[in-house]
Amino acid sequence: QVQLVESGGGLVQPGGSLRLSCAASGSIFSINAMGWFRQAPGKEREFVADINWSGGITWGGGIPGYADSVKDRFTISRDNKNTVTLQMNSLKPEDTAVYYCAARASPVVVTTQGGYNYWGQGTQVTVSS
Repeated sequence: QVQLVESGGGLVQPGGSLRLSCAASGSIFSINAMGWFRQAPGKEREFVADINWSGGITWGGGIPGYADSVKDRFTISRDNKNTVTLQMNSLKPEDTAVYYCAARASPVVVTTQGGYNYWGQGTQVTVSS
């Protein structure tokens, strides 16, 4: 089992920045990627970004992937083997959502919820003036 704990959400004005963190614990050697999804009120949960480290990248780093809606504004990084951060810049009101950290055991890159095995409790991000 893997436990995920998010932190860093809050209220920010349009154009501002926030940094989300996700710390994994438990059987972390069983996972090959971590990612972020978000869910706005009345909408489906959607993929935001992920970082993949299958193939032996064990001590930090990985290959990132982004949804088109956040590319060039958000940056995902893996600081060490069990903490992933999401730096969100140039935030827009449409970025308002609950953000969920997720971890995936499979080395196959997927961007759907069903491809992820473990989930955090979520953290609220609100972008408003």
